[in-house]
Amino acid sequence: MAALDRIRLTGLLRKAPLRRGFLLRPGLRSLGVMPAEVHHPLFARCFDRLSRVLEREVGEYRAELVEGLSGQVLEVGAGNGINFRRYPASVEEVTALEPEPFLRARAEQAAAAAPVAVKVRSGVASPLEFPDQAFDAAVACLVLCTVPDQAAALGELRRVLKSGSQLRFLEHVRSERPGKARAQVAFDASRVWPTLAGGCHCSRDTVATIEAAGFAVRSVRPLNVGPAWNLTNPHVIGVAEAR
Repeated sequence: MAALDRIRLTGLLRKAPLRRGFLLRPGLRSLGVMPAEVHHPLFARCFDRLSRVLEREVGEYRAELVEGLSGQVLEVGAGNGINFRRYPASVEEVTALEPEPFLRARAEQAAAAAPVAVKVRSGVASPLEFPDQAFDAAVACLVLCTVPDQAAALGELRRVLKSGSQLRFLEHVRSERPGKARAQVAFDASRVWPTLAGGCHCSRDTVATIEAAGFAVRSVRPLNVGPAWNLTNPHVIGVAEAR
């Protein structure tokens, strides 16, 4: 498709309201054209409630995730904005992307009460509509499991980050136990888990993909959130530097 046609098609997709259950046709996905919104109304409401229930266990990790950040920060897949209240005063502004309308509305409410300036926008992780090296830091919290193309999303994060700046991540990853890893792969391949969990994939080797995207992982450690047998365990929290 000619470049001009692609630009026109992208413009039409951004202007047209997306209906619940909308799925982008494979032909459009292959062009790199992604909608600015995704609709998972049932999962969004479950996530909103569950994230609050898990605050007692996960809250300290969310605080660690954003500790010490400064300047212009990009948070992709901000969900209901549960991280916003933890950003330190050294952050000039957080640009928060959330493509799910219900969760984005919750994020806008959280932004109004945040201790720093937070601008909530509709948008996906790839492509990102920002110029190269636009941000001083990026935050990915329980989102890299859901993006359709993890390598592309991380490549976009690397593009919009200044060299030497940090990507902070808190994600669940593929188990190092062979039996559990096989179960995770099987659940992802069956499409049952991704369908029920808003596009989540539980078998991704996220740390390796971060490194392959042009980041140097400076620190990473494993965590268990919830029961150890859960498909979405283990988790990792870490810091990667844009090379």
